[in-house]
Amino acid sequence: MAAVSDRRGGPAVLRAEIIAVGSEMLTPTRVDTNSLFITEQLNEVGVELWAKAVVGDDRDDLRAVFARALERSDLVVVTGGLGPTQDDITRDVVAEVLGLPLEEDEEAAERIRQRFAARGLRMPEINRRQALVPRGAVALANQKGTAPGLWIEHDGRRIALLPGPPREMKPLFERVAREYLAPVARGARLYRRVLKITGRTESHVEEIAHPVYSRWLEGPNRISTTILAVPGQIELHLTTRASDAAGAGAVLARATGELAAALGADLFSTDGGTMEQVVGDLLRERHLWIALAESCTGGLATSRLTDVPGSSEYVERSVVCYSNRAKTDLLGVPASLIVEHGAVSEPVGLAMATGIRERADVDIGVGITGIAGPTGGSDRKPVGTVVIAMAWRGGSRVRTMWFPGGREQVKFFASQAALDMVRRWLIGPDA
Repeated sequence: MAAVSDRRGGPAVLRAEIIAVGSEMLTPTRVDTNSLFITEQLNEVGVELWAKAVVGDDRDDLRAVFARALERSDLVVVTGGLGPTQDDITRDVVAEVLGLPLEEDEEAAERIRQRFAARGLRMPEINRRQALVPRGAVALANQKGTAPGLWIEHDGRRIALLPGPPREMKPLFERVAREYLAPVARGARLYRRVLKITGRTESHVEEIAHPVYSRWLEGPNRISTTILAVPGQIELHLTTRASDAAGAGAVLARATGELAAALGADLFSTDGGTMEQVVGDLLRERHLWIALAESCTGGLATSRLTDVPGSSEYVERSVVCYSNRAKTDLLGVPASLIVEHGAVSEPVGLAMATGIRERADVDIGVGITGIAGPTGGSDRKPVGTVVIAMAWRGGSRVRTMWFPGGREQVKFFASQAALDMVRRWLIGPDA
């Protein structure tokens, strides 16, 4: 890779790569969340993350991944593997690949001893390993743990080694970004806008959006676009590089306006906000109150609404009416209606929405009833069938939907669709 120079003549940092070390992150029980924070910090100083990897506690594997990263990236950030035990291999492997001997940093060793002493403990001899640093590296004091971070500049590349626990990693990388990266980044930072769409598949969104965003790939205000399918929605991530926030904001606002015109009411958020935040804002602005009656979702739609601070200004109550008796006792749904049409039916869904609205004496009532699975379905009403209804003073609407996936996924999709039904009614009768 050709070196790029900054204003002072040294190589600038343009592209970064993250390596998360730890066999536990290759299991279903642990997820690498550090890279999300690191990416945000990199973007703040104008460095683009273009690759990341998770590697187990294996010397050969880490050696291969780290060596490859050095070949193609200006900055390599490694998290984890800096502890005192034999399976903490990061500092050893990095020193080996760089051809640098490990030397004890006396100040780092003393900080570790003092940390143990402050707790009335003697430092185990094994912890001296954490004070070993590749020759020429800068040891970064860790105020939250024993393992210091390390900053290395070698053959035009920059390497940051950071402890794995987020509470230790975050303040250390903030220092790295501020003191070591900001002076050698390209100057312009990355700005991002996240748009969220519901009611359409990823391919449908791409079909509509591509003719719009394909025009942005050239010119001085280039915008890169990424489309992501996540549960219950499609996301469009717009990214541009600019030297000032106002200029970037204007560019992204124009792009957002073009996409909003093309996507219409299916676009529910232009600032990364969640469905529950958008619905909550609309209810608050209109001074409306809502109550929900949930069966198959078990209160999930209400939980999402009340996750938003200030939701007591528009959420009046919620009833989880899982059984048929609960639907009758708590909402007044006629037992004969359930017998005639079944608990998962549009007449029952409407009766649930109407019943909760009248009993709560609110502006909007929502009813959700369905079959989340994995059992309980039939040929006529398969698992994933959900009825969503909404009642207001003077009107109502109801829809039968089918959602794929397991029980948890069906419940989330149903809660998303219910909140979206409310959103569309709030923004206009034809939405």
